[in-house]
Amino acid sequence: MEQHRTRKPQSRRPSGRRPQTPLTPPGAMVEGAAVYRVAARPRPGKPRVERPAPPVVVALRRLPNPRLTGLGAGLFASAAMLVLGFLDWLLFDSSPVVFGLLFLPVSALTALWVRTADLVTAPISVPIAFAVGVVPISGGTGGVGGQAMALVTALAVHAGWLYGGTLVAGLIASVRKVRDMGRRQRAAAPSVRPVRRPAPERG
Repeated sequence: MEQHRTRKPQSRRPSGRRPQTPLTPPGAMVEGAAVYRVAARPRPGKPRVERPAPPVVVALRRLPNPRLTGLGAGLFASAAMLVLGFLDWLLFDSSPVVFGLLFLPVSALTALWVRTADLVTAPISVPIAFAVGVVPISGGTGGVGGQAMALVTALAVHAGWLYGGTLVAGLIASVRKVRDMGRRQRAAAPSVRPVRRPAPERG
């Protein structure tokens, strides 16, 4: 008797075409991408809590923030101190304490509002503004000589306030200069990018 041979059915493939194999195993790409995403994902269960800024910082942020040149900052400080000197003469009978207390915020604003390129001019403009503003409260009489002597005497008497305002302007200008140098260094530093792991090759 003849025995029928069983043959395994062969899949028919179109002639002239070869099966295309993927160049990179898909599992490796998915694995590498998953590792990259997990590394960039924040840790669960630890939400980032932003602390509220102090009230002083919030109040300073609400103030106007112009950028004045060195000449503009000097003119602003001189005009402000001249107006405050006249107000002190009219309202407070030329009180040196009131004039000195008003001089400190003017010095701070001058150092805050001057542009970064002209920070050096802030500690120079502030003493000039003080000398201009002290003219109404110096109490000089007579001609030019009497007025000059009264001005020199007032500057000597109020030297503590003059040094204090100059110190405030110098400190603010120094802090702004250091922060500007730090921003420039961070901008010049090369940005570090995450590197993907090479996909393992499968034999």
